[in-house]
Amino acid sequence: MESYHEVLEAINAAPGDGVLAMIINVQGSAYQKEGTCMWIGANGETVGLLSGGCLEEAAAAYARDVLANRQAAAVSFDLRTEDDWSWGQGAGCNGLIRVWFEPVTGDTKPVWLALKRCLDRGEHVLMVRSIVYPDERPFFQSETGEQFGGCRRTPQPEWREWLQKTPFYQGRSGLYEADGETFYVQHFWPKPRLVVFGAGPDAPPLVSAAKAAGFSVIVSDWRPAFCHPSHVPDADAWVVGFPHETVSMLHLNERDFVIVMTHQFERDRELVALLADKPLAYLGVLGPRQRTDRLFPSGSAPSFVHSPAGLPIGARGPYEIAVSITAELISILRRRSTEAGS
Repeated sequence: MESYHEVLEAINAAPGDGVLAMIINVQGSAYQKEGTCMWIGANGETVGLLSGGCLEEAAAAYARDVLANRQAAAVSFDLRTEDDWSWGQGAGCNGLIRVWFEPVTGDTKPVWLALKRCLDRGEHVLMVRSIVYPDERPFFQSETGEQFGGCRRTPQPEWREWLQKTPFYQGRSGLYEADGETFYVQHFWPKPRLVVFGAGPDAPPLVSAAKAAGFSVIVSDWRPAFCHPSHVPDADAWVVGFPHETVSMLHLNERDFVIVMTHQFERDRELVALLADKPLAYLGVLGPRQRTDRLFPSGSAPSFVHSPAGLPIGARGPYEIAVSITAELISILRRRSTEAGS
């Protein structure tokens, strides 16, 4: 899961002020990359990790000063040396990590909650923040055109271009220079959506694994007793109905991941007929390739259909199969970013 989803949940639930700590630059290797967030509440509560444990205590100490002064600041942590005088007490992570500390108070909390609302609606949001002028408010814009944050400067043309032309999950977050000024650019993406058709006994492990990996998971089945929180408790939503009813209700698009696993041949055939023309990010079918081929009138599944669903790790049983499928979903999601050079 992208750490900012968990952090935004913490900000929403926080009873008071706090500090959002965000990695804005990494030189060398590090446990986490640009865009990773951590919440440090005024009450000492922390959510998220900036490292494998090397930075968190020091970050919490800086956060107290930032909150006391109500002043954002960038702090560099050098983890490249291996002596006990360095950050991390000899962690030797070989990275120089720059962290931005942003106070979240009564005045600025509504901005982060507006960001959360956009992500909850499934919208991509771009943030641009001046690092040179920490008192200046950040600029936010969602893909639907909503602007917020309080930034008074005129948005540069490339900001909207990054927002409008960046494919799903491919935008790179980091520092850039413009007119002698340093900016930090962050792409905030909604949780990728996974729709699981079929709520049999092997659905709960998959739903649980995908949910833990950061997917928003919907389960659909025509059997109300199976498609129910008591049977698949980790799902985010349950859609009861036959395929011809539910596929149209879900408004599937090119960002969606879909698994067909009803274990009923005719039901699977109906589903792939309804799904094959959808511009999905991923369409997987549980079961051997020979069975999947028989689901299509041509006798051969299109090349974009992943069957058998999951990476070939020799998985046996529902839990291992859930791991293999979740790993494949992650590989598809991340590979799209890797191919873009992020």
